[in-house]
Amino acid sequence: VQLQASGGGSVQAGGSLRLSCRDRRMIFSTFRDSTLGWYRQAPGRERELVASMIGSGIPNYADSVAGRFTIARDNAKKTVYLQMNNLTPEDTAVYYCSGRFAVYGAIVYWGQGTLVTVSS
Repeated sequence: VQLQASGGGSVQAGGSLRLSCRDRRMIFSTFRDSTLGWYRQAPGRERELVASMIGSGIPNYADSVAGRFTIARDNAKKTVYLQMNNLTPEDTAVYYCSGRFAVYGAIVYWGQGTLVTVSS
C-alpha cells in the first residue's frame, strides 16, 4: 500500500482546497471495498478524524467540518478526495489520508501529510 496525498497549500479564510490521495498500484477491488478517511493534526493537538467512508456507504464527518467538507472516492482512479470549502483558520493542520483494506487485515495505512494553512 502506498497512499500518496496532494493538494495542500495556503488559502485565505473563506477559500477552498481539494485534497487528493491515491494508490496507483492497488488492485481495483481492493480499493473499492476499503474504508478511507481523512485526518488532521494541528500544532499541539492530537490527530483527529475529519471524514471517512466505508466502501460506497454514507460518509461520516466531524461536527466541525460537516456542511463544509466533502469526502468522495473515485474507485477507478483509486483516489479519495477531500473537498474543503469555506475554510477557517481553525482548519489549519497537516492532513493525512488513511485506508484500511480487508485483504490486509486491520492495519490502517497512512499517506504522507499535506499541510493546509488558512489565513484570516
